[in-house]
Amino acid sequence: MLRRDFCKNTVGLAVLGADIKSRRSATFQTKTLEESEQALRVTQYVSEFIVNTKYDDIPEDVLALGKKSILDGFGLALAGSISEASSLVRKYVESLGICNGKATIIGTKFTTAPRFAAFANGVSIHADDYDDTAKIPGDGVHATVPVLPPSFALCEMDHRTGKELMLAYHLGVEVEGKIAAAILPRHYAEGNHATGTIGSFGSATACAKLKGLNAMQTAYCLGVVAAEAAGLRDNFGSMTKPFQAGHAAENGTAAADLAALGWTAAGDILEAKRGFFQAAAGGFKPEAIVNRLTKPWTFKSPGVLIKRFPCGTIQQPAMDAMLRLIQANNISASEVAKVEVGGSRLDVDTLFHHRPMQGLEGKFSMEFCLSVLLIERKATLEQFTDTVVQRPDVQDMIRRVNFVVDPEIEKTASTFLRIQMKNGQLFSDQARYGKGSPENPMSYDEVAGKFRTCVEYAKWPAKKGEFIIQFVRSLENASDLRPLTEALRSDA
Repeated sequence: MLRRDFCKNTVGLAVLGADIKSRRSATFQTKTLEESEQALRVTQYVSEFIVNTKYDDIPEDVLALGKKSILDGFGLALAGSISEASSLVRKYVESLGICNGKATIIGTKFTTAPRFAAFANGVSIHADDYDDTAKIPGDGVHATVPVLPPSFALCEMDHRTGKELMLAYHLGVEVEGKIAAAILPRHYAEGNHATGTIGSFGSATACAKLKGLNAMQTAYCLGVVAAEAAGLRDNFGSMTKPFQAGHAAENGTAAADLAALGWTAAGDILEAKRGFFQAAAGGFKPEAIVNRLTKPWTFKSPGVLIKRFPCGTIQQPAMDAMLRLIQANNISASEVAKVEVGGSRLDVDTLFHHRPMQGLEGKFSMEFCLSVLLIERKATLEQFTDTVVQRPDVQDMIRRVNFVVDPEIEKTASTFLRIQMKNGQLFSDQARYGKGSPENPMSYDEVAGKFRTCVEYAKWPAKKGEFIIQFVRSLENASDLRPLTEALRSDA
């Protein structure tokens, strides 16, 4: 940084800090005066972290965890590119006359401006609700979908390296993870879709880093993106859920572009009395974010779940348990009298499609997910369709599944499952950690196996798929991302 730029940045932050001190903060409780002072400077702390963190600051094991999610994200972008929602998004982008840019809409021949590529690819990644989720209690923010699409789009624009992509991506996931951990549970419980709201800050973080914003500009970037951040859980089970994820991915590009041009915003948007934490949740927990970035990295703890099944995060442990019981006891759906599955009140409230009639609704139905496993012994992308959900045998099985609130589950954060057979036999299991969770992780090769199923589902050339697997495996060595871009773009 040039000396004049450093001085300008420092003076700007001092003025900004003086203004922030004159304003009342959001609702929080701290034990000491020092903690209170730090809680008044959360946005400044986050902004300086974004500016100052380098690739070499990220531990090797964290980078390895990130590679798995990056590969997973690209696979889901390919699979989701053939969804109806993604098709409609492309029609929308085409109608704007901007399909001649430098950023790839994955799985297609189209290129556009980074903002709209981030939006389109975000919708594709989230279209099947098969993407990873940060394991933050009571939150449910999807880690990769708001961050990878804008990071990839901006790296394409400026011919960045693999390390630059990984740095921006990891910073985005880290910031959104700590904001999610700090915000009061009321945010999600009262209907906000955290991927759309908090994920927008992950997108802004990655874009601010790649645009080279200074700390003051980054604070303004966060202020802008807070005004864009939105998402409602009532949209779960419709195309608007992936829209909210894609919009979060898009939001950061617009915010960073404006901040780079000199656009201003509140410099204390996270902690201010009328800022994000207060308006979105009634307050926050300073101890979850102040001096907590990278301590530990979100990828390390609480970690990120890579999904085994293409549906909500909540169903994953129960579906693992169901599959185990089916395979161990050779259970046939026709012989099942009833199934009882227990979860927390938030789980039951979130999976509110108890009698689904569409494939998208099935992704947010515990009853459907367990029913389709009983009938077909698998739950892949092919099962989550309107046709399968509406089949008489599936609907009949759904009526025999009861998803109930269990007070004990509230304490243990696990899921119980009981299968009552018509002959009187009872099979039961209790699951807490599904395959792909931080406690029961997938290896890179296992994620590559999931990636191949996405490639096959999208009818993407297998040769290109194998190239992507190997390219991401050694992403830090890539001096140019164009070979990856070519593998993710259609020739037709």
